[in-house]
Amino acid sequence: MVASRDDAAPEKETRISGVKVSDVMTAAAVTEAPADTVAEAAARMWRQQTGSLLVMEDEKLAGILTERDLLRCTAEGIDAKSTAVSEVMTPDPVTIGPDTPLRDAAEVMFQKWFRHLPVVSPDGKVVGVISLRDLLTVVAEGMEEPETLQTLTGHKLVRDRRLELIEHGDLD
Repeated sequence: MVASRDDAAPEKETRISGVKVSDVMTAAAVTEAPADTVAEAAARMWRQQTGSLLVMEDEKLAGILTERDLLRCTAEGIDAKSTAVSEVMTPDPVTIGPDTPLRDAAEVMFQKWFRHLPVVSPDGKVVGVISLRDLLTVVAEGMEEPETLQTLTGHKLVRDRRLELIEHGDLD
């Protein structure tokens, strides 16, 4: 299901009006197979410091597994070591195109309470994920305090900086 905005109201021109999803998405999406266990998926999410995994069947997006799905598993007492990802993932997730205006992607995410939104090209190929973290990076970079924000974000996405720290053994 590809998301889109339905309203035709004219938009206020802002500094991010021309920004597209592809400009800020995380291009390297971490993926999992539907038959892998929830425990294996959770371990991969921890290692990669990501809040979601795209579940792929061959080249097709079959679903998305998120932190919320893992919390639900724990709350319901599901055995993560014997339960397949396909049993707890969100199947056929809402997706968005890479050329979609960032404002539209943010609106979809906020209206539907999504923290992660798969990005799929017009030919159906998964090209990345846009997350709330990606959106917050844009917000932070657009604020009027560039010196403070430069210290917080640098020119890299926050997730990329976090992964570099983890690679050097800094786990918090």
